[in-house]
Amino acid sequence: MSDMTERIKEMTAHTYGTWGRQNAWSTPLLITDAEGVYFYDNTGKRYLDFSSQLMCSNLGHKNKVVIEAIVKQAEKLPYAAPGFATEILIEAVEALRSVFPEKLSKFFFSTSGTAANEAAMKMLRQYKFPAYKVISRYHSYHGATAVGQSFTGDPRRWYAELARTVVDGVVFAPDNYCYRCPFGITYPECNVQCARYLDYMIKEEGNVAAIIVEPIVGTNGRQIPPPEYYPIIRRICDEHGVLLVCDEVMSGWFRTGKTFAIEHWDVLPDILTTAKGASAAYTPVAITASTQEVADFFDEEVFCHGHTFAYHALAASAIPAAISEHVRLFDSGLPQKASQYIKQKLYELADKHICIGDVRGVGHFWALEIVKNRKTKEPFDTKKDKFSGKALTTGKIAGDAMQNGLYISAWYDTLVITPPLIINEQEIDEAIHILDKSLEIADKEAVETDVAASRSCDYSS
Repeated sequence: MSDMTERIKEMTAHTYGTWGRQNAWSTPLLITDAEGVYFYDNTGKRYLDFSSQLMCSNLGHKNKVVIEAIVKQAEKLPYAAPGFATEILIEAVEALRSVFPEKLSKFFFSTSGTAANEAAMKMLRQYKFPAYKVISRYHSYHGATAVGQSFTGDPRRWYAELARTVVDGVVFAPDNYCYRCPFGITYPECNVQCARYLDYMIKEEGNVAAIIVEPIVGTNGRQIPPPEYYPIIRRICDEHGVLLVCDEVMSGWFRTGKTFAIEHWDVLPDILTTAKGASAAYTPVAITASTQEVADFFDEEVFCHGHTFAYHALAASAIPAAISEHVRLFDSGLPQKASQYIKQKLYELADKHICIGDVRGVGHFWALEIVKNRKTKEPFDTKKDKFSGKALTTGKIAGDAMQNGLYISAWYDTLVITPPLIINEQEIDEAIHILDKSLEIADKEAVETDVAASRSCDYSS
């Protein structure tokens, strides 16, 4: 056993691995370097980062402009208490205002997406008091804190509930999951029942303060709603005096071709939370943004929230640089061209591999849903299987791809195709070539049918 292997084992013996059994954390891969769309382990082996790490390294690795901005701030003023103003905070707010919807005009800075959602919960409940209930959706993830897990519909919430660490007053609505419609109907004959049902829920629940959505669901499947979906929800919220909160932690920052995914529907939320791409993951920073109407409430009311690292100067230093790099990149046209190429290549994979039940996404934000039987849509694995210890089929595919130099994040039913926005066609071809071979693992266990893969609700067509 090498000295480095021994040190890794010693490290993991004294740290908690995230979201899993600790015996799976005993020998993580040691990453020593990264540049562009690639990262490297301690043997020098190269991996193409096809999921932008955790869907956050939007600008890829070693962007010089962002790094220089961070270094400059570190040398000048890395930290000041949040009660002070700093020059970099002024610059960061100016940069945010240049790309945010104009009416989302007031910001709170924290350090992660879950912290941004925590701030949103405090904000909306105080603003809407005595109404306090929040409607979320079953295929959702909103963070790891008590509030984030309470908002979350995926299996991680079950463990938070067992530990009694969730907050009261969150209820769950059916998803805009066209491939597996919870109502068993098909668009457009469905009349977008998944959106209209929220009107019934609000009336029956009473005391509803807000609805929280990921405009395009992230971890739980990149679900693309029909064109009418968000306009209907916005109208329902307005009719009932309910706030609309958009969690753009994963779907924001040009990942879908717009600054924020909700802009595809020309809908304005009352509160928007974001993180990840705000700094392209170069620093831990997050933003909770509200309309002026919400902000005005707190002029005479106490906004009783904050923490030591709120408005952290070093964290904020990445924001103006990351925004300028995002804008420069999209002005070049590279992401737009690559998005169409990704779409084409994923559709080609679906035509070839019987294990792909559905292809859905937009921009650099895609899912391949892996199924045992296209005709019946029988899955290989379910939510319940995720933390059971069972070897998941998506995990087998991703593991094989990793062995061959391609990193893909996998959930229990989907592969997460979310490459950095800087990826080019040659690098996409490299990734697809590896993925093509790895998908054969699931093909061997899938049932051959005469049903083609679905391409559900792709509004970019």
